[in-house]
Amino acid sequence: MITKEDLEHIAWLSRLELSDNDKEKYSPKLNTILDYFGELDEVDTEDVEPTYHVLPLSNVFREDEVGGTTITLTQDEALSNAPKKQDGFFKAPGMM
Repeated sequence: MITKEDLEHIAWLSRLELSDNDKEKYSPKLNTILDYFGELDEVDTEDVEPTYHVLPLSNVFREDEVGGTTITLTQDEALSNAPKKQDGFFKAPGMM
C-alpha cells in the first residue's frame, strides 16, 4: 500500500510537485493499480511462452539498395535553406 510519504518520495524522484489535494487524490488510484498487479501475480503462467512481439515476425528489415530514384544533394544544396550554418555544417543550439 502506498502511503502519503511514499507518494511524496515518488513525486520527488520524478521531479513532480504535488499539492496536498493531488496526494489525497492519487494515493488511492495508485493503490488500485498495485492491487491489480497483485491479482496478475496470482495468475498461473507456468505453461505460457513469453511474448516478445504480438506478431510472429523475425526480421522485417530489407537490404539497403541504391535505386534509380536516389536523390543526392551537394553540401551547398543541403545547407541552402539552413537558418544557421558554420564551417559547412548545420549549426544547432547548444545543450546545457
